[in-house]
Amino acid sequence: MKLLVRNLARSTTVDELRELFESYGAVQSCNLVMDEKSGGSKGFGFVVMPKVGNAKAAMKNLNGSELAGNKIRVKKAEPKPDDTESNEADD
Repeated sequence: MKLLVRNLARSTTVDELRELFESYGAVQSCNLVMDEKSGGSKGFGFVVMPKVGNAKAAMKNLNGSELAGNKIRVKKAEPKPDDTESNEADD
């Protein structure tokens, strides 16, 4: 399950984010969205956890928790709009 993590401190690292979520189970991938101009974090990222139960537990327990002084928000990542179009049947 892919999770969206928002309101991260700009100083939060991928390793810190991974460590936080690994306390709930295996983390398949973890990345921060970076600003192309500044090279710094945009303050959000994605965590992919292979086991849905672990991902749901992480989402429930970490949403609203504090990381590096910021109250983070965790929710299920929605697919990109162009991803859903490829799954629709042609009329």
